[in-house]
Amino acid sequence: MSTACSVPTEPGKTTLLRILATVLGSDGGSVEALGLDPSTGDGRLALRRRLGYLPQEPGYHRQFTAFEFVDYVAILKEWADRGPRHNEARRVLSLVGLESVMNRRIRSLSGGMRRRLGIAQAMIGRPDLLVLDEPTAGLDPEQRLRFRELLGTEASGSTVLLSTHQTDDVAALCERVVVLLEGTVRYAGATSGLVAMAENRVWLAAERDTRAQLAWVTGDGKVRHIGDPPAGAHLVEPTVEDGYLLLAGRADTDREALAS
Repeated sequence: MSTACSVPTEPGKTTLLRILATVLGSDGGSVEALGLDPSTGDGRLALRRRLGYLPQEPGYHRQFTAFEFVDYVAILKEWADRGPRHNEARRVLSLVGLESVMNRRIRSLSGGMRRRLGIAQAMIGRPDLLVLDEPTAGLDPEQRLRFRELLGTEASGSTVLLSTHQTDDVAALCERVVVLLEGTVRYAGATSGLVAMAENRVWLAAERDTRAQLAWVTGDGKVRHIGDPPAGAHLVEPTVEDGYLLLAGRADTDREALAS
């Protein structure tokens, strides 16, 4: 499985994902996915046949049951034979733990269940490319762990592009990460490289240091700082979130410099 993550803070990433998923056309530039150009009719059709897409806000037919919705999406994906199509619908619903509620109407499902239903429909047919916009939003920790396991097994042969604000998902899932800040790519590369950006720039102290770029109180009562540490600071191992926060802070500084 090849997995790339986008960590965004402002509009732009959803538009990009929608272009890749052939939902929108681009105003300029070019995009290629799986060697196909979605701006052409033939490229768009070929890509849709190999694509699984979870939008940030799926549009559900709330009168449908969970099974009927997945079955409907399978029809749109050209599963014409009813028997295999129904088997596939049951398979993907089972993958996300919804087999026991597959005959309930979508309007009666919880937000987390509806999110899992969106993941299920994206997995129909084991697509070559999965484009997932905020796939773990609304999922509890156990469900998020199950989602990670799902990608590691069912999507092991696929390319996965996901957008998330959950930096622990990035650390657990992604080989490469792209940080988008206000429509500008601030980092693109290995996840480890984003972590390395915060190397020797994260420290713990008993009190807040006003010289830090960012600081917050941790669960054990100590204050975690990010920035340029003072001499003798108790440095700690950085995380993906630390690297991201440093980039976000740098973007804020750049904006202030431009404004002045």
